[in-house]
Amino acid sequence: MTITTHIKTFAALGVGVIGSGWVARALAHGLDVVAWDPAAGAEQQLRANVANAWPALERQGLAAGASMERLRFVATIAECVQHADFIQESAPERQDLKLSLHAQISAAARPDAIIASSTSGLLPTDFYASATHPERCVVGHPFNPVYLLPLVEVVGGEKTSAEAIAAAIKIYSALGMRPLHVRKEIPGFIADRLLEAVWREALHLVNDGVATTGEIDDAIRYGAGIRWSFMGTFLTYTLAGGDAGMRHFMAQFGPALELPWTKLVAPKLTDALIDSVVEGTTAQLGTHSIKQLERYRDDAIQSVMAAVEAAKARHGI
Repeated sequence: MTITTHIKTFAALGVGVIGSGWVARALAHGLDVVAWDPAAGAEQQLRANVANAWPALERQGLAAGASMERLRFVATIAECVQHADFIQESAPERQDLKLSLHAQISAAARPDAIIASSTSGLLPTDFYASATHPERCVVGHPFNPVYLLPLVEVVGGEKTSAEAIAAAIKIYSALGMRPLHVRKEIPGFIADRLLEAVWREALHLVNDGVATTGEIDDAIRYGAGIRWSFMGTFLTYTLAGGDAGMRHFMAQFGPALELPWTKLVAPKLTDALIDSVVEGTTAQLGTHSIKQLERYRDDAIQSVMAAVEAAKARHGI
């Protein structure tokens, strides 16, 4: 089967935070977007989310013909996908819901259109089990805000063809993304497994009274987070080994892995812990609205990315 890789019409099903991000990215790249979501007020919220993201996308640079006016909201799944060249589902993380949705989506879609799910950890073999032409079905797991952050994890199921993986990678690349092919189906894929480990430890630190939510965020954003933004974990630790590199680092710091520094099992989400987290993050928000902080975040992300690219160019990296 030939799979379409040149897309003009992007279908988005489920338009919460992630789905809205996909819509904004697709519109910014000059595509026509057809969206569907059964929730009350979904269209109004989607258009508000896209409008809030648009200033950042304008700073980044819009493709020829890019316009928020190229978004059309429809009433049914079939109407959303029947003429789409590429389909991105971003429904809630419930396997039964996704199983039912993809039976309907794949039956109504063109057989040459890639169908992707934004799931952050469910396995494609499971929720594409009732799909028509499952060989063209993949996971395309993005990161918030989808319209700015380039990483997208591409995962195939047992019936996904190599052609579909290659086509999805080509399409996401054309949308300005950095596709990462996850070669094995594993719950949580790669990035979220790493993030979950940090999140669990952060909750323990709050629960044990070691630090507030603001202090924990400061520990990341003024330390490791800055290094992570341009070098990741393994290369950072390679440099920490000095001229001898990673082998010396592993010999010097490896024994610390045996020490009980971390707690990988998540703490029980008691009311007291939830209250502590909510109170801490409310204090961090201060007088700012979520939409205000989204615009600040977008500006900061673009500033960091621009600074890293400029430094790479200066050093030939």
